Amino acid sequence: METPLEKALTTMVATFHKYSGREGSKLTLSRKELCLGEKMKESSIDDLMKSLDKNSDQEIDFKEYSVFLTTLCMAYNDFFLEENQ
Repeated sequence: METPLEKALTTMVATFHKYSGREGSKLTLSRKELCLGEKMKESSIDDLMKSLDKNSDQEIDFKEYSVFLTTLCMAYNDFFLEENQ
């Protein structure tokens, strides 16, 4: 049986590979494949892509995706800490 952490990690990796390769390389996510939803402004998506895409190839590789997830986790943690104070 998977631990909650193993399940979360499996979900994050599986999600990357579910969307990667629909356009271009199977090892990267394009801007469209990143699936940020319709509520996010185009300029915000552009800014996010620029900050994530460290090698400026217009694609997000797994390492860049991992940094994105880490940043999101830290933001969620900060939010929950503030909510509980």
